[in-house]
Amino acid sequence: MLLRFQISRIAPRAFAFKPAYFSTSAPAAYDHILVSNPAAGVGQVTLNRPKALNALFTPLIVELNDAMKKFDADPEVGAIVITGSERAFAAGADIKEMKDKSYADVYGEQFIQSWSEATKVKKPVLAAVNGYALGGGCELAMMADIIYAGEKAVFGQPEIKLGIIPGAGGTQRLTRAIGKARAMEYILTGKNFTAQQALEFGLVAAVFPPEKLVDETVKTAGEIAANGRLAVQAAKEAINYGLQVGLEDGLVYERRLFHGLFATEDQKEGMAAFVEKRKAVFKGK
Repeated sequence: MLLRFQISRIAPRAFAFKPAYFSTSAPAAYDHILVSNPAAGVGQVTLNRPKALNALFTPLIVELNDAMKKFDADPEVGAIVITGSERAFAAGADIKEMKDKSYADVYGEQFIQSWSEATKVKKPVLAAVNGYALGGGCELAMMADIIYAGEKAVFGQPEIKLGIIPGAGGTQRLTRAIGKARAMEYILTGKNFTAQQALEFGLVAAVFPPEKLVDETVKTAGEIAANGRLAVQAAKEAINYGLQVGLEDGLVYERRLFHGLFATEDQKEGMAAFVEKRKAVFKGK
């Protein structure tokens, strides 16, 4: 499981062993997250505020953004997994950080704007959601390209009960994922929904037993990372662009990316390997 690859919080700057798949670059020391390389080509960020059920607050987001940028720039990493604990992916935003802020405070500092930095990562991001994914936690999960959920996962946008609305993408991404009627119902009532409902709604790709969730997510991340890195990033770019424009514009953009990949070494290798009936060896070039 994951613990084999976690960086110890007791001595984050000096640890004795190096897992088989750990990146050659030295990992940064963090206070609120753990970083690891649980499989070849896979980088993992584990939210680590157990006493607060991984509640999101600015120091954690700063660390998360830093780790994501480093993984995105690491040539040994082809896909990234974000997860929490079996009890909570992230139970929401830390209300203690927000409760005394004024309009001038949040508007002036563009509060929570930086929470969406994860969406700027070029490499595929997979969220492994166990336990609570509420408020900001649900929004963070929805920033991923693929969400997998544990059987006991609970999703929701309960901000309405605090006199506010989702502010890190909840009203936009949830609506696009599950449709206007359902999004309206859950956002306006603040009700939660289960992992099975999330699967039925199309929000998550699959549901696993909690103890197998992270391993299954890492397995898929590894399969993605084994493909041509440029093609994977182009496919992600095409899908995300298509969600923002009309069909015709999306088709044109897709075709341009498709054409562009014929200038890569990976395209030559992939097609040659297919014809020669061997496994392709992609180099991300």
